[in-house]
Amino acid sequence: MTRSDDPAATVLIPAAGRGTRLEGKRKQLRRLGDAPVLVQTLRALERCAAVQALVVAGPPDRTEALRSELDAAGLATLRAVVEGGASRQASVRRAFEAAPDETEVVLVHDAVRPFVPAGRVRAVVEATREKGAAALAVPASDTLRRGQRGGRFGDTIDRAGCFRMQTPQGFRRALLADAFTQIDQQNTAPATDDVGLVQAAGHDVHVVEGDRRNFKITTPADWQLAQALWPVWLEGGNVEGGRTADEQCT
Repeated sequence: MTRSDDPAATVLIPAAGRGTRLEGKRKQLRRLGDAPVLVQTLRALERCAAVQALVVAGPPDRTEALRSELDAAGLATLRAVVEGGASRQASVRRAFEAAPDETEVVLVHDAVRPFVPAGRVRAVVEATREKGAAALAVPASDTLRRGQRGGRFGDTIDRAGCFRMQTPQGFRRALLADAFTQIDQQNTAPATDDVGLVQAAGHDVHVVEGDRRNFKITTPADWQLAQALWPVWLEGGNVEGGRTADEQCT
């Protein structure tokens, strides 16, 4: 199927973070393989034929430099690099405002999730077109307990029905626009992800099976895992019709 035959999906990538949990370095600009993490993430998204446009919200202090770097990366679907905001939500909104007019489905994806399989991206696009809003998530597999750092454990939380959220998270364009409008009127605190934003506006979001390899590079330990996984990923981990990591182990 060609790109022209697919639904017009635009992916917004908030990439303005400073990487405070990764030794103070901007994690999205660290090199993974032959390119920065951000470029590898954009390449992974481009492997899904349903993605027709990429819009990046970059660090305010180096947006022009980032635009030049991404232009040089030869990304076929890159449409715009805009200045990010003071928060993730603000960056997503600025990227949203730069989405092409023909966009029907909007996906939001973390700049530091380069291991997203193309098949999972397509699954979110399809679920979003059908249901209005959908997001990748994986079931919680560890025992969950309440507690305080340095303190005691409390009650055990039933992990049945608990999920670890991933990206991309997808929304019909009009639905996300409505969520932004409602949040402005309510003057609430920024949500930690876009599912939270949309739910706060009263919309349902549907679960799409994620992939455990699709982790977010946040800490030094995550960076070590990313470097170890990268050569395996290049051998065929990211394919349009590939199985999830859990399916491959069954």
